[in-house]
Amino acid sequence: MMTEPNENPEQPGARDADRLGPRPLARPAVDPAQAAVFGRPSGVDGAFDQLYSPQKSNGVRLAPPAPESLAEAFRRPPGAEGVLLERPREATGEPKEQEPPLWNSTSDPWRDPGAGAVLAGPAMPAEDEEKPAKRPPGALLSLPEVLFGRRVKPKALALLGVVALLVGALGGLVGWWVADTGGELTGSATISEAEAAKERPAGSVAEIAKRVAPAVVSLEVFKPGADSGEQGSGVMIDPQGYILTNEHVISSASADPGVKVTAIFIDGTRTEAKLVGSDQKTDLAVVKVNVTNPTVLQIGRSSDLQVGDTVMAIGSPLALQNSVTAGIVSALNRPITAGGDNGAPPVTYEAIQTDAAINHGNSGGALVDSTGALVGINSSIRSSGADGGSIGIGFAIPSDYAIKIAKALIKDGKVQHADIGINASSTVAGSSTMGAQVKNVAPGGPAANAGIKEGDVITKIGGRLVRDSAEMTVAVRANDVGQVVPVQLVRDGASFVVDVTLASD
Repeated sequence: MMTEPNENPEQPGARDADRLGPRPLARPAVDPAQAAVFGRPSGVDGAFDQLYSPQKSNGVRLAPPAPESLAEAFRRPPGAEGVLLERPREATGEPKEQEPPLWNSTSDPWRDPGAGAVLAGPAMPAEDEEKPAKRPPGALLSLPEVLFGRRVKPKALALLGVVALLVGALGGLVGWWVADTGGELTGSATISEAEAAKERPAGSVAEIAKRVAPAVVSLEVFKPGADSGEQGSGVMIDPQGYILTNEHVISSASADPGVKVTAIFIDGTRTEAKLVGSDQKTDLAVVKVNVTNPTVLQIGRSSDLQVGDTVMAIGSPLALQNSVTAGIVSALNRPITAGGDNGAPPVTYEAIQTDAAINHGNSGGALVDSTGALVGINSSIRSSGADGGSIGIGFAIPSDYAIKIAKALIKDGKVQHADIGINASSTVAGSSTMGAQVKNVAPGGPAANAGIKEGDVITKIGGRLVRDSAEMTVAVRANDVGQVVPVQLVRDGASFVVDVTLASD
């Protein structure tokens, strides 16, 4: 829709009719109380109150009066008249006041700049002037006068001699000290010494070694007149003087009555030991010494050991008496076969394996637990190289079995072992069945009476698994003579169990 423009623009009301007028001014009411506080004083016009009106004097605007603090600081003191500063004397025409001179007529002419130049006398005296007479020298003391005291007192001479002696002695001491301590590479040293260790609680290696070592002896086996002999260790197990050791340590003594066995204690005491009995199959033997109140080792239970338990080996490796090594139990119930000495048959027994260092001469020594109780008799090691030293694989006969054999030897001088009446060998690798394969059966023996035949594979005896011939041997010897044990066999792929009454070997 189009709107028509205003045809008469000259009329003033024509355009204003289209505009909006301004809004009315809003003037809110003012509180009288606030107006009295913030409003202009009565009679004052304008935006600000004029607190000061400049004074005029003869049409000249005067400066405002100085603040009271400044006026007090710079005004004249009370009662003072005139000006504070004096005018220069040049302005007033008064003569300038003269300062007193630094010199006068009687003063040093060198300080008077107006003094005339005057020639002084010569620096050297004239030749005709009289020289002062020289003083005649005094009498000199001769050596006799000094020595015999004609002019020097005898007490002074004696005191002088004492002083000379003291000076000489002091010089000698200083020279000796310099010679003794001087030099670039020699002299006195200040060394800080630590106190000896005192914390050895019960159960520490040091405490156990101190308590156990007196019960472990060194054994020397030799024949009188021979150039050399054998050496090993032993453990005192009874107050009557019984010592438990390995059979291979005293094997020559058991074979030849002329061979002597000597026990050496920790204090160096040496005494002869008599052979009580030995058992080659278990590598154990007992000797006896005639001593009073010996230190006896406490017997522990090897069956209570666990892999990882701390153990200590004590003995005389390589003739080094009372040596102590520490380690842990590496394995338990380890069937091993050690080669027999001097042509003897191999020895098979169930052992405790340990990484405590064991070397030649440790045989027959003690393996003790963390309480110091006997848990094994050190017997053999696995080694590499020609020297046959320890590589951390050592074996000990468990104390439960060793003490059982020792009691039998002390009682009867010999030991009877349970026997099954067969010869067996370990099954070859790759066989379907792991165990001990029967090679031959003794006629009329326990195995033959139970129906065991050649070629059968024994896999279990009693409650123990049999994985090789060594395990079969220790499983049989773990039982008593006359005991009936179940034996599990594998024959032609079939497994069955037979009861075997063990006999004596």
